[in-house]
Amino acid sequence: MWTAFMWGGFSASAVVIGALAALFLHIPKRVIGWIMAFGTGTLIGAASFELIGDALNDGGIVPTAIGFTAGAVVYTLFDLLISSKGGAGRKRSGKKQSGDSSQSGLGIFAGTVMDAIPESIMLGASLLTGNGVSVVLIVSIFVSNIPEGLSSTVGLRGNNYTKSRIILMWLGVLLISAMAALCGYLFLEQLPDEMAAAIGAFAGGGIIAMICSTMMPEAFEEGGPIVGFIASMGLLVSLLLDL
Repeated sequence: MWTAFMWGGFSASAVVIGALAALFLHIPKRVIGWIMAFGTGTLIGAASFELIGDALNDGGIVPTAIGFTAGAVVYTLFDLLISSKGGAGRKRSGKKQSGDSSQSGLGIFAGTVMDAIPESIMLGASLLTGNGVSVVLIVSIFVSNIPEGLSSTVGLRGNNYTKSRIILMWLGVLLISAMAALCGYLFLEQLPDEMAAAIGAFAGGGIIAMICSTMMPEAFEEGGPIVGFIASMGLLVSLLLDL
């Protein structure tokens, strides 16, 4: 049980690492875009091989399709809401958030939490197989969280948030992610295969929607056309880790 909590916290620690790098180092925006592109590829692989693939095997096509569609719809609705509150550019490192700075900062924080929860839940659930934590999910989430911490921290600094406040916010994300992983382990353990499959597909749909609406645009904007190749290599790494 506490192993799920630990791995959830570990994967989310990359957000803190990215935030510290943004606060104390000068990292070119192009490099941030490249890292995000690689994370995009690994997350696509993790969602496809670990979440959607396992959902199909365990629950069949109907629960998987329903869960996947519901996940994409729910994420999109929440993304629209959070974007209207100032979180639209939470992964944008090059632009100051518009509107009231406190509202924008809370939007960035809420959006980051929304991105982290489905990943962490399925990370905890992956321990239910009895084969240990999913290496694909750990690597994918960790890699994708580094540029998220980088870009979001730049946005928060643009809204005049202090360094200490930013670090406390990301430590909060770390704790929430660890708790989500713990809940994923405890809750999904009690469910029948079809329901667990639908929830796994739900998380997969949310992750794919998140990648397309936030990570991919930022990666291309900052990294240029080469990000297509880098994302492809991330997907290849995800495939190799899943063998």
